[in-house]
Amino acid sequence: MLQLLFAVAFSAAPLTLYVPPVRSLNPFLEAVEMFVREAAVYTLRAYPRVRLGLRRILASLNRALR
Repeated sequence: MLQLLFAVAFSAAPLTLYVPPVRSLNPFLEAVEMFVREAAVYTLRAYPRVRLGLRRILASLNRALR
């Protein structure tokens, strides 16, 4: 059982090289959070315009198919 524990521990050790340290992960997460906040403002402003445009297109298609 001890040999299995050592085998798992030493096989997982190289995987820690691929995980970035927390101090470099925080600025990245801050940038992503700021991007999502700014994108939400534009999305909320564009959503009614997209709905209106789609409604007009569907209404004109409805009139053309009558």
